[in-house]
Order: sequence, then C-alpha cells, then structure tokens
Amino acid sequence: MLAHEADHTINWVERFETDSEYTKRRPLAPSTWTQLQEEIEAAPAHLLGSTNISVTGSIRLAPAFLTGAAFRMVSGADLAVLQRGQLWSTSDTYDADCDPIVEEHDIGYGEDLAVGINVTVRPADFTQDVVDYLREQNIPASKLLILTPPAGPNDGSVSDSHAANALAVGIRDALRRPTRTTPRIHLFLACPMGLALLLGHRWNRLRPTVVYEDVRTAQGYEPAFVIPA
Repeated sequence: MLAHEADHTINWVERFETDSEYTKRRPLAPSTWTQLQEEIEAAPAHLLGSTNISVTGSIRLAPAFLTGAAFRMVSGADLAVLQRGQLWSTSDTYDADCDPIVEEHDIGYGEDLAVGINVTVRPADFTQDVVDYLREQNIPASKLLILTPPAGPNDGSVSDSHAANALAVGIRDALRRPTRTTPRIHLFLACPMGLALLLGHRWNRLRPTVVYEDVRTAQGYEPAFVIPA
C-alpha cells in the first residue's frame, strides 16, 4: 500500500508459495532465498546518504532479521518499523539491558552452536521443534541455547520499542561469549517481526550466522540466509 511512496521497494509477493498472505513462507521455484538475500543486501546502495530508514510491508522473520543486518548499527543507520500500532526504532533508548533467560540443551552433532530466540511461543513446543529439526537434519551443532525474556515468552512479553531494544542488546551480549569460538551460529526465531529487525541491526561481534525460517512443512524449518560475521 505504501510502495508508491517508498524510496526503494522489494516486491516478492508473487515469488512466494501460495496465494494466502498467511501461508507465504518460502520462495516459489525458481526463486530462491539466495536471490532474496541479494536483493535485501543491495538495499543500502539504493539509499545512499539516508541514515533514518523506515521499514514497511509484510515481512517474515528471517527477512526482517536480514534487513536489520543489512543496515547494521555500525553503518550509522537507524531503522524504524510499525509493530502492532507502535513505532519500534533502533534509536530508542532504555534504562538497562534486559538479560534473557538461557537454557542449554545438548545436541552433540558438531562444533557449531544452535540458538533459539523464543519470545512468543509456548517454550516446550518451540524447543522440541528446534531440537527435532537439528537432529533430523544432522545440523553440526554441539548444543542448543534457548533464550527467552525474563518473564517468559508470551504475546505481551515485549511491551514497546524501549523494551525491544533492551532485550535485543541483552540477547546479543548473552551470546557473545558462548559463540566466541564456534564456527557458525544456527539461528531460529519465534518473536515479533520488529524484534527480529532490531536483533539483526545489532548482530555484531558474533560468528557467521545461518538464519532459519519456519516453513510449516514436515521438516519444520528451512535455512534461509547466511550472514557473515
């Protein structure tokens, strides 16, 4: 709806599977995640000189995270997105970092580290889904870390932009030490789209990251993007 007013647009509506906006979860062949990544990562070049970026439209979690990473904080950009009627901005301040609760689960398949950010889904369901996927797909992860807000995951656990920024920083900082020597991070997200954007924006001093999308198929997830360190 706002595409005609935007300085740059990426339109993948017809390049995702199904006709329903609620089930568009993966690219429709011959379109690929790699092509989408290239288009998202090219966006900053189309907005040279712009430091305040408003992100609009319907965006799934993996693309939202990648968009944040494409305009990473170290680039000097600030991002804003409408989240349930509120404007969430990377420039919003907060009183203190929000340290997440971290649970560790043994996988034992390799040297990588799997990470699940769960802000909205029933804990047992999300954790089991990710563990099942890691084991069924033989993902080379030594363990899985599940990070949740201090009050636990629910629809209201991140109340506003200030809380989202505090949690994004808390999650990033909680991961820096355990990921210091791992070859790669395998990242699974169950959170508001705005938080995925803010996380990607602050994803610095971390290892190369494979971001997965929940595609609601028999296998559950699908690797979408690979983000360099």
